Amino acid sequence: MKYISTRGQSPAASFCDILLGGLAPDGGLYLPESYPQIGAAELAEWRELPYHALALKILLKFIDDIPACDLKAIADRTYSSNVYRFCRPGGDAGEITPLTTLEPDFHLLELSNGPTLAFKDMAMQLLGNMFEYVLDKRGETINILGATSGDTGSAAEYAMRGKHNVKVFMLSPEGKMSAFQRAQMYSLQDPNIFNIAVRGMFDDAQDIVKAVSNDADFKAKYRIGAVNSINWARVMAQVVYYFKGYFAATSSNDQEVGFCVPSGNFGNICAGHIARMMGLPIARLVLATNENDVLDEFFKSGIYRPRAAAETHVTSSPSMDISKASNFERFVFDLVGRDTAKLRELWAQVDAGGAFDLRGTEYFAALPGYRFVSGSSSHADRLATIRDVWNRHQIMIDTHTADGVKVGREHREAGVPMIVLETAQAVKFSETLREALGRDPVRPKELEGIENLPQRVEVVDASVDQVKAIITRNC
Repeated sequence: MKYISTRGQSPAASFCDILLGGLAPDGGLYLPESYPQIGAAELAEWRELPYHALALKILLKFIDDIPACDLKAIADRTYSSNVYRFCRPGGDAGEITPLTTLEPDFHLLELSNGPTLAFKDMAMQLLGNMFEYVLDKRGETINILGATSGDTGSAAEYAMRGKHNVKVFMLSPEGKMSAFQRAQMYSLQDPNIFNIAVRGMFDDAQDIVKAVSNDADFKAKYRIGAVNSINWARVMAQVVYYFKGYFAATSSNDQEVGFCVPSGNFGNICAGHIARMMGLPIARLVLATNENDVLDEFFKSGIYRPRAAAETHVTSSPSMDISKASNFERFVFDLVGRDTAKLRELWAQVDAGGAFDLRGTEYFAALPGYRFVSGSSSHADRLATIRDVWNRHQIMIDTHTADGVKVGREHREAGVPMIVLETAQAVKFSETLREALGRDPVRPKELEGIENLPQRVEVVDASVDQVKAIITRNC
């Protein structure tokens, strides 16, 4: 299996090479040369597998430069009950993504049972173990540079903390995350973890990461890698729970399902797109945004118009306060028929601060074939949805999951199960839960008082040079 850049100006590479590299040298994102196809026989074989065994089957479809026995060991270690210790009552290592039915044919796929209580753990824990494996084999070191709007940063840091040969430099927007999210990241005292708060929005932090990654000399000198969802391995790992969710919500491989995904950087729903392209019977992929509705606008109009940082709303679902979705390029690459010249043309407009409009083109005509629909949610919607789910089911959902439930309900089809992908546990957004319900969410005992722990973070301007200086000083 070889991987190619969406920009088409970098050589094809192996999985282990792109695992460590993040962005392609030409500034594009890596994808497989073609998607593996899963037929009826394999779907039938996979239906009863526990999560770690299913993960191995899918990883083997995408990775041919790590021996199968080593991949098995990595998958088993990643998706174990020791890591997923916050499983819901009655859960075990085989049920780390349990399906909760809210009403007939409407479900939540619980993805937040990892160490940071967010779905990002599902991929990040795998990434941490893969990084350590490959670096040990090669005798190399790496410096991870990432940006987070909330959950990615803590998931990355908890996956990489204590890993030898790895340092993590994580950027976040100053004051824009919940108190719990800040505490999860900034309270870590591990010497290989460096938190950097940027005066600005998430998009400012993400732009810095891209700028540093595109500086070939600096990237090579300081061995810069990525764990954001620009890293293909993150997207690949998330493909697994689409298969697991499908099997849990159906009794036969003749059935189709819908998935509703709260979306900011498009990484999670991009994994759903890839699962569908592989042959998973998905009737529709429902993209849910908050007030930052750039992606909703695209799927309804064909216009992709990222907003400036000043136009990005600060909301109560902060992990989705994003206007330039990093992984959207991967989907558009498929939409334009993998025409790298066309992709470069479109992204030249985006990178210059502009937009592109596909209305009236063959690409817009092809869009319905990819089964995407979309909708948006507001703060008032979130509060109402959180209250409704609590009052009817005695289940607390976080703000991002509430966006998904609200939009998912709008796009249900009779007889087709709708699966909303849970984003995080409610405790990560206690302020809004108190507003909605007048009570605090229950938190695991291990995380009691986390906001009171000493915090370690360096605050900087939205400056590439200042971030480079921190990396230089600590490497």
